[in-house]
Amino acid sequence: MARRERVMRMSVEQPLWRALTGYRVLTMLYAIGLFATKYDDFPRPRVAIAYFVLLSVWTLATLPRVANAASCTRRFLAADLAIALLGIVLTPVADAHDRIVAGGPTLPSIWTAGSVLAFAVKGGWRWAAFASTLVGLANIVERRAPSHDTVHNVLLVWVASIAIGYVVEVARASERTLARALEIEAATRERERLARDIHDSVLQVLAMVQRRGSAMGGEAAELGRLAGEQEVALRTLVSGGLVPVSRVSEDASQGALVHAVDEPDGDPFGAGGGGPVDLRALLAPHATARVTLSEPGAPVLLEPAAARELAAAVSAALDNVDRHAGDGARAWILVEDEPDAVIVTVRDDGPGIPEGRLTQAEGEGRLGVALSIRGRLRDLGGTAELISVPGQGTEVELRVPRPHP
Repeated sequence: MARRERVMRMSVEQPLWRALTGYRVLTMLYAIGLFATKYDDFPRPRVAIAYFVLLSVWTLATLPRVANAASCTRRFLAADLAIALLGIVLTPVADAHDRIVAGGPTLPSIWTAGSVLAFAVKGGWRWAAFASTLVGLANIVERRAPSHDTVHNVLLVWVASIAIGYVVEVARASERTLARALEIEAATRERERLARDIHDSVLQVLAMVQRRGSAMGGEAAELGRLAGEQEVALRTLVSGGLVPVSRVSEDASQGALVHAVDEPDGDPFGAGGGGPVDLRALLAPHATARVTLSEPGAPVLLEPAAARELAAAVSAALDNVDRHAGDGARAWILVEDEPDAVIVTVRDDGPGIPEGRLTQAEGEGRLGVALSIRGRLRDLGGTAELISVPGQGTEVELRVPRPHP
């Protein structure tokens, strides 16, 4: 099964809901404690006690409701705000008028702000403005006159709740933008991986059919011409990003420098787990009479995904030698195992690459170097350096860093 990129979604709201849950419990206890310390000053304490029983039961029973946005429904918000407004309106019934005029707290006290904040986190600044306006009007009615302290407190709650609601809206928009960017990045990486697979298999087979058909002539030449047309069409799809999800077995021609490397059953990228693999075993099939493989005497261990991608990049480099360096070209593979990286160098004695040819090839949709070599190494966090001097061959150095312990 091919590896798939996974986009991890973050939630900027969840910490706010957790904070709101704790705030409601703490402010409920604060309101009850405030009443208990002033119990003797209340002319009708039974009204306050009845309200605090209702407030306690409601707060504790509805804690799951403020755990996330899905459970915090509009109906719950309306009922929660009604409980807050009820406590404000009942304050003159339970408390003395002189104490209220002097600036005494309402029965729910700062618990009311939790209800307003729930509106802000759930619906943004407009919902916050609606809830805080109702709370402000209830406070003015409870005081019977808009005193300086009352207006100050009302404006403070109103501005703070709207600001929090606006921040929540901005955070949500940023979260959506980030999630979309991650999805695009994951889709792009998957598209590039599929394009590499197609280049390493289908396109190579079509190119081989075209060359062999042209050489044989007759009906085979017509078959080669059709294969060439399909190769051009498929390269256009690959370079444009419209890549079908398919994987075709690689078939190398006799005498070619590139040989198919058998992979064990299961995930070819090693995503399913397992220990490190020996890179030498993956490169050994490339050693032929025309390809010299030089490797260390000890195993060159890499993670399965890194080893297979590096081996595929070497295969792509050898395929380029086979196609562009001529029938008599030789190639050398040098494997170096360093403490911080594994370096594989592929060198040939062909005519080299003319200046500007790689850029021209990418424009024509021939993405062997761009995707099959550089793209693979980039995904591994490594580098691919290509040095070519006309008349002196080409050298490709592939470097894969080792993960820090």
